[in-house]
Amino acid sequence: MDNIIDLIATDSSPSSIADEIKASLFAKSAEKIDQIRPYIANSMFGVEESEEENFSETDDEVQDQEKE
Repeated sequence: MDNIIDLIATDSSPSSIADEIKASLFAKSAEKIDQIRPYIANSMFGVEESEEENFSETDDEVQDQEKE
């Protein structure tokens, strides 16, 4: 955000200001998508949180057995 303000304050070209705004919005939207992606995937495939815990416990047990 500070970069956009600096571009406006230094009288940069409108296209560079627009490009910076687009890049900032894209980064923010990508971050939000990454945050909700697990919830959407779980709802699409019908996996509940309790089932996820079972999968992680099973993975831990497999890793422990591999170490032995």
